[in-house]
Amino acid sequence: MSKLTAANLNLSRRKFLIGGFMAAAAALLAVDVANLKKGDDPMTAITTSAAMAQTQSGENKNKEIIQEGFAKWANGTGNFFDLLADDVEWTITGSSPISKTYASRKQFLEEAIAPLNERLSVKIVPRVRGIYADGDMVIALWDGTATAKDGKPYNNTYSWYMTMKNGRIVKVVAFFDTIDLADLWRRIPGSKQDKE
Repeated sequence: MSKLTAANLNLSRRKFLIGGFMAAAAALLAVDVANLKKGDDPMTAITTSAAMAQTQSGENKNKEIIQEGFAKWANGTGNFFDLLADDVEWTITGSSPISKTYASRKQFLEEAIAPLNERLSVKIVPRVRGIYADGDMVIALWDGTATAKDGKPYNNTYSWYMTMKNGRIVKVVAFFDTIDLADLWRRIPGSKQDKE
C-alpha cells in the first residue's frame, strides 16, 4: 500500500470517527435546542437533560418497588410494610384514634396496624387505582376491602404519599376516611393496651 493510499485511508477513518462523534453530539443537543433561550449554555441543557433522565429512572424504579409491594400484598405473597425503613416517619392525618406521627416501623406496626388487624376477621386487601412518581415521592391511590369482626364490611379509600430512599420507604403521609376507622374502633373493642 502506498504512503498516499495509507494517508487517505487514515484521513477517511478520522473523518468517519469525527462525523460519528458530531452526529452523536448533534443528537444530544437536538433534545434541548428547541427549549434553549438566547444566551443559554448548550452544555447546561445537556447536563439538565441527563439529570432529568436519571431522575426519571429513579422515579420508575421507586414506582416499580411500590407496585410490586401492593401486588404481593393483594395476592397474599408478601407484606407491604416490609418496604418500610426501620426509622420510617409515618403520619396518619385526621382525627381518628390512630391519627398521629409514628417515629419508627416498630411503633407504627404496634400502635396502628396491629390494633386495626385485631378488629378484622378478614384483613385489608388492596386494589390499586393508580401509582404516581415525582422525584423521590411515590403516591398511591388505592381502595381497601376487609371484614370487621362483627361481620360488617370495612372498606376505605387511601392516598399514601411515600418518600423513597435507597429502595425503602422513609416517610409517609396517609389520607383516608378516618370517620369509618373511628366507627370501627367504637364498634369493636380492642386490647387493654389499645384502650389506654
